[in-house]
Amino acid sequence: MNAAKTLLNFILAGALLGFVVASWLGPNYLGWYNETPYATQTMCNLPEVVRKTSADLISYQVIGGGVGAGLFLILGVVVVRRSHRKARVQAGQTPPPSEPRATA
Repeated sequence: MNAAKTLLNFILAGALLGFVVASWLGPNYLGWYNETPYATQTMCNLPEVVRKTSADLISYQVIGGGVGAGLFLILGVVVVRRSHRKARVQAGQTPPPSEPRATA
């Protein structure tokens, strides 16, 4: 149960980090992607552009959360396996039991 909690914490932390990174980088990318080339003047349907840009940002956040959760799941598996291996090695190195004392 402890390993499952650790993995879940890693997944949630990765998803949160992915959302934060996507929210931070997404608007800059969307501004660059929707910029008109050669600084020409264009006319557009602004409500449609706003809906598309908002939908793109939300999809980038979901993708970022999924990628972050996946990467941190892998990192969590590595950490859990390493801690289990370390605990197994320490359990095998326990001193032998002492001899019982003879009572007179």
